[in-house]
Order: sequence, then structure tokens, then C-alpha cells
Amino acid sequence: MAYDEGLAQRLRDGLADEHGLTERRMFGGVAFMLDGNMALGVSGDELMVRAGPDRFDEALARSHARIFDLSGRPMKGWVLVAPDGTADDGDLAGWLELGVSFARSLPPK
Repeated sequence: MAYDEGLAQRLRDGLADEHGLTERRMFGGVAFMLDGNMALGVSGDELMVRAGPDRFDEALARSHARIFDLSGRPMKGWVLVAPDGTADDGDLAGWLELGVSFARSLPPK
């Protein structure tokens, strides 16, 4: 499955100043890790955001977000964001903040 390279590049640009940033192929797309903890990614044309348990309901309430469920088993604390939810740079920045915030709350791996 191909993924949206343009969205992936926007994530790279938005995460450029983050220390410990790595990329990894997964979920048929690309994931962005901070000190070994996954924060965000791209699957198909959708943004994957690791919101964590404390901010999951907040993330799910945002426009164009849905539960991350690619295989019939929802991933707790994760949302998928449809392309309309990331078209605006300000909206994407909000998602970046959410994913980075949760990944930074975890100990490095």
C-alpha cells in the first residue's frame, strides 16, 4: 500500500527540530519515532496520531478524526485523521503537537 509522500514530507518538516527523530516503515506507510517512541505516521492518505489515553477523547472529538482500526482491532490511544483534517497547516500543527507531546511523555527506548 502506498502512502501520501506529500503528507510525510510535511511531517518531516514539522518534526525537523525534534531530537531523536527516526522514521520506520510500518502499517503500510511510514511512522515517525521520537527517542524510539512512535508519535505520528502516515498510512495511505491518512495521518496516524498517537494521542495517548489521557487525550484520546479530545483527539477523537476533532474534525475528521476516527479510531485507528486497520485490522478490526482498534489501537487504544490512536486516531486516524482524514486528509481534510490535515489540509490546513494550522490543523496539522495541532496534530503534530498532540503526537509529539505524548511521545515525549514516555521514557526513551
